[in-house]
Amino acid sequence: MATFDVFNLDKQKVSTITLSDEVFASEVNEHLFYEVIKNQMASRRAGTHAVKNRSLVSGGGKKPYKQKGTGQARQGSTRASQWVGGGKAMGPKPRDYSYELPKQVRKGALRSALSLRAKEQKVFIVENFQLGEIKTKKAVAALEKLGITNALIIDEKANENLSKSVRNLDGYTFLPPEGLNLYDVLKHHAIILTVPTAKTIEARLS
Repeated sequence: MATFDVFNLDKQKVSTITLSDEVFASEVNEHLFYEVIKNQMASRRAGTHAVKNRSLVSGGGKKPYKQKGTGQARQGSTRASQWVGGGKAMGPKPRDYSYELPKQVRKGALRSALSLRAKEQKVFIVENFQLGEIKTKKAVAALEKLGITNALIIDEKANENLSKSVRNLDGYTFLPPEGLNLYDVLKHHAIILTVPTAKTIEARLS
């Protein structure tokens, strides 16, 4: 079992916690990082690109001139793509870029990412992260005491004081445990967990 020190917000060690090796000390599989990040980036694409084809541009209902005898190439409509103002041929259309990955692939990537941060000693577990009020200064002071300048903070969704206190801080992101994802784990240099959320993540990924 992986063992971590548990600190209070003054960075004083108050206890230790043991967590599953399967989640916090597994083998790091970087190929899973590639597959899951590619999936997340594809899912974020709006896919709203579009151009007008010949059926959507206005005008051109009549044949511009007779078929023969003009010395010019035959034309059937001024909406064709070779005409100025005509529709575009084979242009992009709105589409959905998202696709599904197997659940075990997503879980495996998260386990690898958490194990990587644990190996780098960048997983910090605090007893709790209660600020008592929505105050960015309090959040900054607590993070400075912990000595962390860039982190993903994971705590219960109900802790609105913390989530609203850090939402405008550069380098910090707050997520509830159910929102934990690979992109945000790899984007930040460290991870801050509370004891309850560490247990929740362990149970979810084991």
